[in-house]
Amino acid sequence: MARVRPMLSGVPETLLWTLYNRAHEAAQRYAVLDDPLAPRLLEALDYPFEERFGRPNAYYAQLQGLRSRCFDLAVQEYLLERPRATVVALGDGLETGFWRVDNGTLNWLSVELPEVAELRRTLLPTSERMRVLDRSATDPAWLDEIEDPRGRGVVVTTQGLLMYLRPPEVRAILAACAERLPGGVLVMDSMARRPARHTMTGRWKVGGMTIPPMRWAMDPGERHKLLGAHPGITEVRALRLPRGRGATGELIRLQAMLPGLRALTPAMTRLRFGDTAPP
Repeated sequence: MARVRPMLSGVPETLLWTLYNRAHEAAQRYAVLDDPLAPRLLEALDYPFEERFGRPNAYYAQLQGLRSRCFDLAVQEYLLERPRATVVALGDGLETGFWRVDNGTLNWLSVELPEVAELRRTLLPTSERMRVLDRSATDPAWLDEIEDPRGRGVVVTTQGLLMYLRPPEVRAILAACAERLPGGVLVMDSMARRPARHTMTGRWKVGGMTIPPMRWAMDPGERHKLLGAHPGITEVRALRLPRGRGATGELIRLQAMLPGLRALTPAMTRLRFGDTAPP
C-alpha cells in the first residue's frame, strides 16, 4: 500500500508532531499509553518526521502520552455515568482515542478541517459508531450533528486546539456547549500566558517547525474565570496527569508540582454543564 503524503502547514501540521511523540512512547516496553495504532500511522505517512522534528525526545514523548491518557481517563469517567454518550473530539488530528476508550456503545464524532478529515478517513479504521465531520470547531453547526445530546449525554474534548484560537472564539465554543449540551462535560488543555507569548514572536521552534501563534492563554490559577463564559458552566475542575514511567515520569510529576515550572506545559481542565439549560 502506498504511503500517504500529508499536505499540512501551520496549526494542522502540529498534529504530526504530537503523533510522532505519541508513537515513540507507544513503542516503549512499559508505555504510559496503550496506543498500537500510533506507530502504524507513522509508518503509513510519507513525511520526514526525524528531519522535520529531530530525533524523538523521551520527555516530550512521555508527556504527550500522559496528556492523551489524561483525556482518555476523563472520557472514561463520564462514560461510567452515561455509557451511550457521544464523544465529540474537536480538532483531534490523528488521535486514536476512539479505539482506546471504546466501550462498545459510545458514539464518536471527530470535527476536523477538511485536509485533516481526509487523512483520518484514509488512514484510520472505520466503525459504524464513528463519524468524521469536515468543519471548523469554531463553526457551531457541528452541535447540530449530535444525536440526542440530552438523552445519551455528551463529552467534548479539545486537545491541543483552544490555544490556537482567538479569545472570543474560545469563549463562543464554551458558551455554545454550555447552552446546547446540558448534563455534558468538556475536557480541554490550555497554555499559560508566558510561554504562549513566546509563540507570538515566531522564534519558538520544534526542530524545523515553527510553533504557530497561541492567541489564547490561561494561567492555571485562572481556571475559575471559565465559569464566566456561560451560566450553564456549573463546575471547573483541574485534572492531573497520570503518573509517568521512570526518571522521566518523575521529572514530569515534579514539574507539575512546582509553580515556576508547571506553566511550561499545557494544563488540563474539565468543565461540567448543568443538567438543565439556564433560561
